[in-house]
Amino acid sequence: QVQLVESGGGLAQVGGSLSLACVASRSISTIFSMGWYRQAPGRRRELVATITSDGRTHYLNSMSGRVTISADSSVNTVYLQISDLKPEDTGLYKCTARPDIYDDDYFGQGIQVTVSS
Repeated sequence: QVQLVESGGGLAQVGGSLSLACVASRSISTIFSMGWYRQAPGRRRELVATITSDGRTHYLNSMSGRVTISADSSVNTVYLQISDLKPEDTGLYKCTARPDIYDDDYFGQGIQVTVSS
């Protein structure tokens, strides 16, 4: 099992940037993959970015070039940075972890991001 706690987010301006952090309750080096989902009102949940324990990353096509996921195993934290914010980036961002390739995903409580002009 793994518990996830997100931080960061809040209110941001269009064109600005923000950074989210997700702290895991165990060494992220032992977790197969971690990532971030986004859920906006009226829209389906989107997998924004993922990073595997060996550093491979994957991004949502529509956000490619504006989003970066990174990990710091010394503090068991995964980060999500979004630049050139757009109103459609508004939503509830949830950290996710899959301890093993065949495991179910674990989720954090989520953190709200609101982008306004």
